[in-house]
Amino acid sequence: MSTAAAQRAPSGPGAAVGRRIGIGLMYSLWHPRVLGAWRVPTSGPVILTINHAHGVDGPMLMGTAPWPVHFLIKKEAFVGPLDPFLRSIGQLKVDREIADRAALAVLRRGDVLGIFPEGTRGEGDFAALRAGLAYFAVRGDAPIVPVAVLGTSERRGRAIAALPPLRSRIDIVFGPAFRATDDTDGDAPSGASATRTRATRAVLDAATARIQARLSEHLPDARRRTGR
Repeated sequence: MSTAAAQRAPSGPGAAVGRRIGIGLMYSLWHPRVLGAWRVPTSGPVILTINHAHGVDGPMLMGTAPWPVHFLIKKEAFVGPLDPFLRSIGQLKVDREIADRAALAVLRRGDVLGIFPEGTRGEGDFAALRAGLAYFAVRGDAPIVPVAVLGTSERRGRAIAALPPLRSRIDIVFGPAFRATDDTDGDAPSGASATRTRATRAVLDAATARIQARLSEHLPDARRRTGR
């Protein structure tokens, strides 16, 4: 590992275990092709935003991201044995005030937060964003890296109806890092801004619009790069 890559402090042990599980499962069941992972900053907090067309998108990113990821996951998923399991691998339940505190704590530790900005599974085209992403980016002073996962929603040749075709290629494309509150490229480590921006309604509205534009640019670019 390079000196630059070694700058990021280890994440919580749970998220690290989740990453190892993700690597084992995703690479044994499918053929992930990862493009642009070097764009994820090597130090400071960062938010990975992922399109959401299939239930395997989150685990796929957990297994292919260069660092352990703490995902915000809908609270309905935390039922039965999944509840202690998800908690044990560092995943966060979306429960308004609790989720806010937990997500900001992840960012203030300098760790990686994963968010489905559309809020729920759909077309996976970043067409509609929830306001929470802008809030975390502004309050957590964290750059955003857009991630497109392509190939999980293809239906042909499935051995198991609920899963992408086994051993098929799935593309994970990381886009350029950016900040939600200005036009500065976010490749520099987080915390480069002189002062922390206040999360006023006007700031959050402008940040949401900027994020929407950047995510919407990334998806067609990812499709061009992968031929999907």
